[in-house]
Amino acid sequence: MNRPVKNEWLEPFRLQADLDALDYEAFFNPRLPRRTALNRLSRLREAGLVERHGEARSTVYCLTDAGGARLVAESARQSVTLPQRGDSSLSESAEALHAKLRLPVSDRTPVGYQRAFLDAYQPNQTYYLSESARRKLYETGSQTGMADEPAGTYARHICQRLLIDLSWNSSRLEGNTYSLLETEQLFQAGRSGDAQLSNEAVMILNHKAAIEFLLESSSEAGFDRRTILNLHALLTADLLRDPAAEGALRTDPVGIGKSSYLPPAIPALIETLFDLILTKAREIRDPYEQAFFTMVHLPYLQPFIDGNKRVTRLAANLPLFQRNLAPLSFVDVAEADYTDGMLAIYELNEISLLREVFIQAYERSAQRYTVIRGAVGDPDPFRVKYRQAIAGQVAEIIRARCSRREAVARLRRWAEDSVIETDRKPFVAAAEETLAGIHEGNFARYRVRPFEFEAWKAAWD
Repeated sequence: MNRPVKNEWLEPFRLQADLDALDYEAFFNPRLPRRTALNRLSRLREAGLVERHGEARSTVYCLTDAGGARLVAESARQSVTLPQRGDSSLSESAEALHAKLRLPVSDRTPVGYQRAFLDAYQPNQTYYLSESARRKLYETGSQTGMADEPAGTYARHICQRLLIDLSWNSSRLEGNTYSLLETEQLFQAGRSGDAQLSNEAVMILNHKAAIEFLLESSSEAGFDRRTILNLHALLTADLLRDPAAEGALRTDPVGIGKSSYLPPAIPALIETLFDLILTKAREIRDPYEQAFFTMVHLPYLQPFIDGNKRVTRLAANLPLFQRNLAPLSFVDVAEADYTDGMLAIYELNEISLLREVFIQAYERSAQRYTVIRGAVGDPDPFRVKYRQAIAGQVAEIIRARCSRREAVARLRRWAEDSVIETDRKPFVAAAEETLAGIHEGNFARYRVRPFEFEAWKAAWD
């Protein structure tokens, strides 16, 4: 299947016309595993946007004329429209932060780790989330009806859907190009059918294993070294050059792609701060404050050589699993919003942008799992908006007997021609979710005949 080539993959070539063969990972932002970086470069070459010169250690990659033209065209488009961020509806102050963080890295002041940022936080005295925000989040997330059940009961109740949602969305925020349907197929098969993308498949399967670890140990897991280190080991299994780095605090310096922030480099200091963050997190009584504190301070420290944000996104669910609250699966979170939220923390110690992303993401996730459990709730405005279009595309895919891969390619092509740019990704995701939920008890809704459904199901499975 031909996968789309993203314009942002060309961004590094703005500042550097060639690429040393030893530095593939750092060239992309966010920093990528070596195999993912090589895969992207291969796809850029196949699309005629990049060409390779030399061999082995002397290899360099350069933009072709077509790649340069595409980059120029994209730059012109972005100069008159805001970057795509879906339907996030962030505040004016958040938009101002976005603008500040879009300045070239060379125009942003280099900064190091600020210990005072962590020291100023006193559990149950300092609050990043206001009382009204915490109350609203609790009201939204506590509609599970399982408050008195053992820890992890609710998360296990929606386990299959949660595994797919959280694995896919967290991987997507890392730049993973698997679709929702491909993720579901990968979980069913346990392996990827595309050797070139095995690194992306490994990332997704690692998420599944890590989430299962949290679900299986909900009553014992917590903000302690054993839990967080093992979570990192599961998430980075077979993705790091040095297997000993899996589940271990880093001893080497790291940088943050497209950021002026330099994390601490002294191993003893990293270990001290890591333990202090976990101690403070354990002391926080409110589950949402605990989750958000973790999302701020663990990635700010960058305690691991790679995989820090992945660890954080899953660890933030620990207090939610344990109290049987709706989980946070980062549904509909735009990569640009999340990335800028983290950059604001790295460079400015400013939490407001990530806080808005967190609150919106949780409300969307909680709504999703309320609906999945069969409770009555408000209809999704986006699905209402595209109700007929989604139904029409689903019906055509069934009649055409498309496999999962064929369906994804077809939806992307149709959205490219028929859906406004800011709605394309959410549209494809909504249609994929609809297809994943079709069975013999609801196919008639899409005006397809029984023999059409049976023939499609055979191809689908």
